[in-house]
Amino acid sequence: LAEPMPPWEKNVKKMIDVFVSFMAIIMLSPLFIIVAAAIKLDSKGPVLYVQERVGYRNKLFNLYKFRSMVVDAEEQSGPVWADKNDSRITRLGELLRKTRMDELPQIYNIIKGDMSLVGPRPERKFFVDQLKKKIPYYQLRLKVKPGLTGWAQIKHSYDSSLDDVR
Repeated sequence: LAEPMPPWEKNVKKMIDVFVSFMAIIMLSPLFIIVAAAIKLDSKGPVLYVQERVGYRNKLFNLYKFRSMVVDAEEQSGPVWADKNDSRITRLGELLRKTRMDELPQIYNIIKGDMSLVGPRPERKFFVDQLKKKIPYYQLRLKVKPGLTGWAQIKHSYDSSLDDVR
């Protein structure tokens, strides 16, 4: 299939992404410091959580988030969807997820070029492999850069199953 955006549109979108991201970092830096300190005070472990995700054209990249779960949350279970009353979510993590502040470090992913401001959410390879089998045309999502926000984030809550993604 053809590329969904011509090169000039991709370039304009990239310029907007980078400009808005740099402005957001400048304006939100005090909030980043407050959230980082609150995470350190709330639970043991690093402030940031780094997870490999599948992006544009199936390229793997490291996605950055403020940590909202206990350290090594999936060590025993392996990859699982988080649910509404997930015991792995920290007290502060609940607020961060509710307000979507846990996603703010992904601004760095946008500046790096792994993501865009708007696009489909990137998922882990484990789940992408399942979704490709169960949802027709799912792989078309990988023809555009994943986004910090998109239709699903505006209209729905966090995905907690394959059916939510559908």
